[in-house]
Amino acid sequence: MTQTHLLAGLLPNSGLPEEQVDYRPGVFSAEESRQFMAHLIHRVPWQQKSQLLYGKEVITPRLTACYGNPDVDYSLTGKGLRPLAWTPELLQIKDRIEPFSGAKFDSVLLNYYRDGNDSVSWHTDNDGVPGKNWIVASVSFGQARRFEFRLREDHRVKYTVELENGSYLLMKGGFQEYWQHRVPKSKQPMQARINLTFRVLHRN
Repeated sequence: MTQTHLLAGLLPNSGLPEEQVDYRPGVFSAEESRQFMAHLIHRVPWQQKSQLLYGKEVITPRLTACYGNPDVDYSLTGKGLRPLAWTPELLQIKDRIEPFSGAKFDSVLLNYYRDGNDSVSWHTDNDGVPGKNWIVASVSFGQARRFEFRLREDHRVKYTVELENGSYLLMKGGFQEYWQHRVPKSKQPMQARINLTFRVLHRN
């Protein structure tokens, strides 16, 4: 039987691997979240990309954009893809969350989920670097969506947390090695959501 747990804020003794995940609702106020959401929707040059999946070109079911330091290469294949330059708003968000994570992030991937049909399938955020499982900090604005993660070696062990408007989630070192995660499609009516995943991509 699948072991699925709906978590209310990552409470102690919930079974959640707290040494690898930190969730904090309300890091951004409702008004801050509304302002950031409106700005990002209208000012970010969103793109809908495609990817090769099982030998077939598939359109990604969400819109994306990448920002960061000029020396960052955010491609997974060393193609020298450079991010857009940081905006004041993105730097404000980054400055807010860095004290929680203890990291200095050099890039951020933005995902725009327009409705319940937009999603991201099971994956890990190892950024294509074998053996390097860097921390990833996630910030969510807009519609609350289910964030699911499961053990890579035993898919019966599965957890769910509702990522709320203005919330922060940190996937700590080692998380990508042992867990996969996704945001599934929803049959319920869903409003827009923007998720930002802050990363450290520059390798010393």
